[in-house]
This record gives sequence, C-alpha cells and structure tokens, in this order.
Amino acid sequence: VQIELTPEFQRNLRDLAKRYRNIRFDLQGVTQELEAGNFVGDRIAGVGEGYVIFKVRVRNRDIQKGKTAGYRLIYQVESPICILLLMIYSKSDHEDITANEIHGILDEFYRT
Repeated sequence: VQIELTPEFQRNLRDLAKRYRNIRFDLQGVTQELEAGNFVGDRIAGVGEGYVIFKVRVRNRDIQKGKTAGYRLIYQVESPICILLLMIYSKSDHEDITANEIHGILDEFYRT
C-alpha cells in the first residue's frame, strides 16, 4: 500500500516533532500496519458519501500516558492500494476534528 502525506500532515508532524522527539518512532507501528493493508482505527462517520476516513489513537512515548492522551492520526483510504495521511495532532492540543476540517485538508491537497 502506498502512503501519501498532505501538507497539513507534514506541518503537524514537524510542529509536534519539536516537542515530542519520539513521534516518528511512535508512528512506525501504525504506518507499518497501513502499508500491510490493515486499516486500523475507527471509521469517522458524517464526513460525506465516498469518503473512507479513519482516526487512530497512537501512543505518545514522551508523555507516558498511553493512547488516550497520545496522538490522533487521521487518514483517508483512497483505494485498496493508496492511503492519504491527512492530519496528526496531540489529544492535549486539539479535542476532535470536524468534518469541515477534514474537507478543508482534502480541498487543499487536491488543489495542488
């Protein structure tokens, strides 16, 4: 499975890496699962027809509080062989992502 990154995801990852030095290591398990074709996490409902969007909890090893207080990784299954990483955020920084935020990220990605 091919994994693509949106500019939003890249910005989020860069900003979080400044505070959490192990973030890339923390994400390895999830990205390996996705590359193997395993769509992990919970599907986000209410985004719209034709969108297959998932949210995954990822443990933050830097804060030692488990998955509940860790990161949230939002991704779209574009096809059985292509996944688009939309956004990553720390649960302590951002509560939940809305359908409008997801549409904004997708619009930005497909415009470029």
